[in-house]
Amino acid sequence: MGYTCTSCGEHHGELPFAYSVPAPAFWQDGLDDSVLEPERCVIGGEHYFLRGRLVLPVLDADEDLEWGVWVSVSKDNFFRAEELWDSPDREAEPPYFGWFATELPGYEGTLNLKTHLHTGPVGERPAIELEPTDHPLAVEQRAGITLVRVQAIAEMLLHPW
Repeated sequence: MGYTCTSCGEHHGELPFAYSVPAPAFWQDGLDDSVLEPERCVIGGEHYFLRGRLVLPVLDADEDLEWGVWVSVSKDNFFRAEELWDSPDREAEPPYFGWFATELPGYEGTLNLKTHLHTGPVGERPAIELEPTDHPLAVEQRAGITLVRVQAIAEMLLHPW
């Protein structure tokens, strides 16, 4: 199932339901005491980030829109999550408080939104829950979006002009 793009008029064969950001907004190559891995990041030996899934329910589709995003967490929570990464016990772990560390296109001011990172079954990225505020991204996470909005996001990312 594709869609006809309102920006370019072409038919695109697939409507994407997942996007990913490769690094926290604060990442810069070449920083001392810094490491960027697929699921975790440390910047300057003192700022700790975990990757998670921010899910926006799509009300009129069978799948949800997912953003692969980064959250800044405390050093203690970072190492606790790392300790439990391959353990089934991580499902019982309480959520970790964090700060949203990703600038999402199409949403102004997403940096430093308050979050809770929920670990889940081994092999699944943690789920990111935004604090219930009136920020448009938090509202969309709570209330859901439509396929029209999913298409608008796809078009914005495909045609960023």
